[in-house]
Amino acid sequence: VNPGFQGQLKLYEAMGCAVDTSSILYKRYRLEMLSERFSEPQDLPREVFAVDPTTICQTSNTEVLYRCRKCRRALFRSSSILSHTEGIGPTAFVHKRITDTAQLSGNGQEKCTSYFTEPVQWMEPALLGVMEGQLLCPKCTSKLGSFSWRGDQCSCGRWVTPAFQIHKSRVDEVRTLPVGNFQTAKT
Repeated sequence: VNPGFQGQLKLYEAMGCAVDTSSILYKRYRLEMLSERFSEPQDLPREVFAVDPTTICQTSNTEVLYRCRKCRRALFRSSSILSHTEGIGPTAFVHKRITDTAQLSGNGQEKCTSYFTEPVQWMEPALLGVMEGQLLCPKCTSKLGSFSWRGDQCSCGRWVTPAFQIHKSRVDEVRTLPVGNFQTAKT
């Protein structure tokens, strides 16, 4: 049996024997297939891009909105984040630098310093025709991260393909509070 077909069957089983286009597993699979098919993406299908959060209202109180730290422009929602299994940490970078092994044991900091997302509509002009580049805020043009259709290594050591990487230090999380939990003041 073709290994690609076996992978598709495992994906289908992991999604509960139904095609769920909103599933993180499905989104990652679709992006991996696109990155293998295109040597230089010219015309990407519209369904590849997540909806720009500035064009629609927030639908769920549990969904987190991420904004540019500099200008506060909405960039993406938590549903656009594509999680990955954690890598082996700094030891994955050992071949790149000369470092004391004591430093590689970790110092309690968060391992992943970036969000890997699906492409969002505002990224489209930067993605077309090139394999890698910078992701800039569409409003203030400050650097948010980078992208590579070939993939990139996360700070945790995991290789993510394709990689649309937004640095956590460049964005703010905006959580909405449920309206029902507020108590009105009695006068």
